Amino acid sequence: MLRAELQSYLNDYLKVAEFKDYAPNGLQIEGCEQINTIVTGVTACQALIDEAIKLNADAILVHHGYFWKSEPEVITGFKQKRIKSLLLNDINLFGYHLPLDAHEELGNNALLGKLWSLQDITPIPGLVKLGQLSESVSIDDFKKMVSTSLNREVLHLPGGPSSVKTIAWCSGGAQGYIDQAIEWQADVYISGEVSEQTTHLAKECGIHYLAAGHHATERVGIKALGEHLAQKFDLQCYFVDIDNPV
Repeated sequence: MLRAELQSYLNDYLKVAEFKDYAPNGLQIEGCEQINTIVTGVTACQALIDEAIKLNADAILVHHGYFWKSEPEVITGFKQKRIKSLLLNDINLFGYHLPLDAHEELGNNALLGKLWSLQDITPIPGLVKLGQLSESVSIDDFKKMVSTSLNREVLHLPGGPSSVKTIAWCSGGAQGYIDQAIEWQADVYISGEVSEQTTHLAKECGIHYLAAGHHATERVGIKALGEHLAQKFDLQCYFVDIDNPV
């Protein structure tokens, strides 16, 4: 498959034009023109690049790529090493951030809802989702289910009822959206990271908060996207999970 064909398909499929993001979505580092083997992963760290080199990948497809608005513009240090590794090995780097969180089929949030068997009842479109379990369960049982499904022990900040049914969630570093979950009267809000003030909001506003890991909540989308490409275009796609406890 040609690089330009893959880029065009991904940009259309993930509806990139609809998003104002913190980093460029699409092709970030240009490599070889012909793509047969793709490595997918959450973040374009050096360890992921090294694995891609071992697998003779033509492209790396990630959720967290490069050139974030807040990062220094100079290419030095670890940033130079990463980009040099890509260029020397003629590997393309594609990054898709918010479009991969929000996609209605293969997005992180859509897939988390399916993973947790939640019926989507989200009142308004956006990154934050609202769903319901088929029946109420104890918060302890729900917490265990989330931990098991993500293979990561969640951090629980209690505040809601002992029995829960209505769940709001948003993958990654979306703890600030707890206000939306409170407005929707959710019993639980789940995201990846946590802030100091989240503890007090949970207690004072009557909602449980589960910090399930930034990395853990964002593995599902990029893995599913690689599987989708492999099936649709007969490409070799390898998901490489570089462990991250955050």
